[in-house]
Amino acid sequence: MPTRVTRLRTLTLERPPSPERPAHVSAASGLVRAGDRLYVVADDENHLGVFPANGNAPGSLARLLEGTLPAGPKKRKRRKPDFESLALLPAFAGHPHGALLALGSCSTPNRCRGVLARLDAQAQLDGVRTEIDLGSLREGLASRIASPNVEGALKLGDELVLLQRGNRGDGRSYRVRIRFEPMIEALAARRVLDLADLVAIDEVELGLVGAVPLCFSDGTPLPDGRMAFCAIAEDTPDSYADGPCCGAAIGVLGRDGRVECLEPIDPRYKPEGIEARMEGRGLRALLVTDADDPEVAASLIACEVELQGGLK
Repeated sequence: MPTRVTRLRTLTLERPPSPERPAHVSAASGLVRAGDRLYVVADDENHLGVFPANGNAPGSLARLLEGTLPAGPKKRKRRKPDFESLALLPAFAGHPHGALLALGSCSTPNRCRGVLARLDAQAQLDGVRTEIDLGSLREGLASRIASPNVEGALKLGDELVLLQRGNRGDGRSYRVRIRFEPMIEALAARRVLDLADLVAIDEVELGLVGAVPLCFSDGTPLPDGRMAFCAIAEDTPDSYADGPCCGAAIGVLGRDGRVECLEPIDPRYKPEGIEARMEGRGLRALLVTDADDPEVAASLIACEVELQGGLK
């Protein structure tokens, strides 16, 4: 039986991002909880969604990139930055209270931009943002992985971990591990993220839903050094085309890269962002969903998974 999911709210907004767009986030793709806020990145917007961590009051938008995206679906898909990942970073040079790091998927050359959004002492955005070039990251991934498609990012221990999502054409998922300290120094100095400080690229097998591979869609750190993740089985032949969601799951990856837990969840939801906390001997996760329809609001959902051995 799939793990029970509770729908907490839809990601409605105080006002739409533009006159021709609805007042909600639809393509939610990454989730971070910081302070009393939930930050949500969407793959079809130039903005970051900011929502209260509790309650269902409408959220607001914070700009990540300048400019306006086309309203038409096909033109918007070609032009969008495709922000698929959002990571919470600790304090570093010029960012005494840390930052949020939003990353494009690198699935095409025009999806190779990232943004550092600085936080203040209350974990609120302070308005300072820095654009990051991901072109070298894409080149480095493409020399090692057939079809780059970064869907998750997180700081885990002394590493920045990127999660590569597969597809029906190439069903392999990967955990890309980069040494954090030299990476963040180079990023702050040169505004470039690359694989110069690569530790390893580990293939992770998540299985199939029917004939469709189950692949990473996001990850989040756990306090014992493990990683919680969400995964989806999207029936698409490559890293660009969309397809129907055939199944979804939540899991835990050990420090050694071994899948320790993998539980299916309600396939009506397509989770693409996760934030998780240990509670007792289990895991409580918040997830945001991609509705795959700009007219339908994304959801914030919650689920609980019991872990054998609890916190390690």
